[in-house]
Amino acid sequence: MSNRVAIVGVGHTAFRPLTPEASYRELAYEAAVKAYEDAGIDARRDIGAFVTVGEDFIEGIAIADCYMPDQLGGALRPVHTITGGGLQALATGVMLVRTGAFEVVVVAGHSKLSNVLTPNQLVALALDPVFSRPLRANPYFVAGLEMARYLFETGNTREQCAQVVADNHRHALLNPSAAYGATVTAGDALAAGEVASPLGRLDIAGPADGAVVVVLASAEVARSLREDPVWVHGVGWSSDSPSLETRDWSGAAYTRKAAEMAYQMAGIRNPSDELDLAEVDDTFSYKELQHLEALRLCRASEAGPLFAEGAFEADPGKSGLPVNMSGGSLGVGNLGDVAGLMRVAEVVAHLREEAGQRQVPEVTTALVHEWRGLPTTSGAVAILGAEEPRGMP
Repeated sequence: MSNRVAIVGVGHTAFRPLTPEASYRELAYEAAVKAYEDAGIDARRDIGAFVTVGEDFIEGIAIADCYMPDQLGGALRPVHTITGGGLQALATGVMLVRTGAFEVVVVAGHSKLSNVLTPNQLVALALDPVFSRPLRANPYFVAGLEMARYLFETGNTREQCAQVVADNHRHALLNPSAAYGATVTAGDALAAGEVASPLGRLDIAGPADGAVVVVLASAEVARSLREDPVWVHGVGWSSDSPSLETRDWSGAAYTRKAAEMAYQMAGIRNPSDELDLAEVDDTFSYKELQHLEALRLCRASEAGPLFAEGAFEADPGKSGLPVNMSGGSLGVGNLGDVAGLMRVAEVVAHLREEAGQRQVPEVTTALVHEWRGLPTTSGAVAILGAEEPRGMP
């Protein structure tokens, strides 16, 4: 049994608002071929098990995971589907390798949100059927209420959220796979109009299609496959209350608890000092600030002012932590349950020094975070590193 697990291959498609030329199965196949080539493995010979991420509601097909094995090369082999986020699937893959039952495990996911014609009605089905759904409100009201409460309690401002919008769209201009790279100013975000006060139209990440496949391997196999495996130092996941009436409306308790689990596993005590890069959920602009505080990447109530100062930019003249160099969900696109795997792919590129124009120098340890989206309070965190972990539990 190997306690150490590494990422040895990553493949993904470009991320686009519309992909009428390809089905989700074709997108997944494209990503799988790239990942297996990157890892140097034969899908028919070398893979022991597959973990996919998917949700029947979004697919519009019952038991949608039955449609996944063929394009991954997983027919007649163990395929386990997680109805959750991509990092939860990654954590499952890590646990499968650590059992010793499998040496190589593939984690895969896809987004075809352009196929969903009524996304708000779909999200509304996840609201409480007795107390919340009868209101027939646009589900974004949940984000608007939370944003208002978060800003009120922390003192962070609407203008600082608008700066998140501007910066992430700008970062995406350097990411050839991003769907929403653009020159957008904070003023543009503030003037775009409100969807659910104070949440504005540009505070919301636009939908995107795409697929990501990640190949995990035990330490022994990882060393034999490549000289630069990316090691999984820690993983954690958590859910807060599903009820709107009893959840934490200002902080992100799910993120805080998931991070504590991942930090303990990775042996990290001071994340703001020990991490070199972070990819953090920004499905809504305020969520990036909220999550930065919950992850202890800054002190409570300080995310907004620090963001306004440029503390989370990849600026050699500043000592801050670079965040969302990919463009985040605001710049890359909202990939639903695959967003976490997109961020894994981004971090792996930086750890391998393959991120091109957006490369952050000297990245050795990085954080990946995800939130599953409205109306959930579910999140996960992974700590990835270029160096093999020592003394891992």
